[in-house]
Amino acid sequence: MSVRSPLAHASPQSLREAWMALAGLSAVFLFEMLDNSILNVALPTIGHSLHASTVALQWVTGAYAVVFGGLMLAFGAIADRFGRRRVMLVGLVLLGVASLATAFVTTAEQLIAVRVVMGVAAAMTTPGSMALAFRLFEADSLRVRAMTVISTVGMAGLALGPTAGGLVLAIAPWQVLLLVNVPIAGLAILGIRAGIAEDDPADLHRDPVDVLGAVLGTATVLLALAAPTLFVNEGTGSWMPWLAAAAAVVAAILFVRRQLSARHPLLDLKLVARPLVSSGLAYKAASGLATAGLGYLVTLQLQLAWGWSPTLAAIGMLPQVVVLLAGGRFVTPFVERVGLDRAAWLSASAVVLGLAVYALMNSFGYVWVAVALVIEAAGMRVVGAVAGVNVLRGLPKNRSTIGAALVDTATEVTSAVGIAVTGTILAALFTGSIATSNWTARQTAQFQAAATLSGLVVTVVAAALVGWAILRMRGAAEDRKPL
Repeated sequence: MSVRSPLAHASPQSLREAWMALAGLSAVFLFEMLDNSILNVALPTIGHSLHASTVALQWVTGAYAVVFGGLMLAFGAIADRFGRRRVMLVGLVLLGVASLATAFVTTAEQLIAVRVVMGVAAAMTTPGSMALAFRLFEADSLRVRAMTVISTVGMAGLALGPTAGGLVLAIAPWQVLLLVNVPIAGLAILGIRAGIAEDDPADLHRDPVDVLGAVLGTATVLLALAAPTLFVNEGTGSWMPWLAAAAAVVAAILFVRRQLSARHPLLDLKLVARPLVSSGLAYKAASGLATAGLGYLVTLQLQLAWGWSPTLAAIGMLPQVVVLLAGGRFVTPFVERVGLDRAAWLSASAVVLGLAVYALMNSFGYVWVAVALVIEAAGMRVVGAVAGVNVLRGLPKNRSTIGAALVDTATEVTSAVGIAVTGTILAALFTGSIATSNWTARQTAQFQAAATLSGLVVTVVAAALVGWAILRMRGAAEDRKPL
């Protein structure tokens, strides 16, 4: 195998030529997918070891997610100015140091601080992994194949993380679950330094950083992520979620006004309005909504409504896991057959269709739940690769990292909204505590009605996003036709 020199700027003509770079970028995505999935298994053990309260345990995972989601746009803009490779490597070093600090943690507050730093590191590295993979190749077919390889590694971490975490906890302390990030960061650093050339100054830009825009954008995403969680935890009768939602709207309005008036905006909204960019973001948003809503409802149905044990529920999710892991080999042939644009809307539609099948048919038994999971996973396997590629295709080279950050942010925010919508409708229709076992027949019927209604509500919203994106692309195609 040939190793691409970091000083060489010639575009690789095959994945084999770029194997070092792909190994490093796959390690970055593995960290993102593995982190929370493997840590969730250890929360009871962490709570006992650190004498942590329930609220503190929520912040162990929540602090990471909020910081990660909130800072992606800011670091995406910074990377496009000062170098994607450079920001990526700094973030990986920060990740390794923060993970090593886990060995010295003695309180829940210290662990939360470590998780905050890890969230910062994730915001510095995750958007860059997509941007660097896209910039590595010139051919769209290779870009899709590279994204598929990277996402397959991440999906494997997401699927196997809980099982691996449980096995590790049987023989080692919980700190090992975070210390594993150290070798992952080391592998990523080696692969990126050896396989990816230093940033070409021509592919960067030197506009001043819009500090106020960065603050407003971060506040918007932070509040948008916090509000749905508050709606689920506090209920619609509390003032806190409504205040957070209102603050998110105000921050978003101020952010948009700032971007329209700033001489050097953090995010050029004219670029976001381009058909490829806006449609790709809409496909990712629709997929995030549908996937989060389906996952939330299926988990509750299997374990609470049907009384399955956690082990049996994990087995019940296997159809989805199998498709996510095995479906990678079919992505490239499918995209080559139908084209990038058609693959994007077909795959996003499949994700939404999976949720619709669940909403309408889940009361008829597990077979229909499995069918919904398979359809949703098949769509996710494709849209995860092609929608991001389409967004970056529609942007200038010197805006690729913030474009990747937009894709990740759209997924994070809409996933939180999907869970909030389903959780809020469920809370409104279900009497008593949903976490209790041995539901009454009335509670089971209430859950069934809530699952159907919330599933259909999210399906309609997600379908509207997909429909808008299709019309957006068709309108752009009409505009390009000669008179």
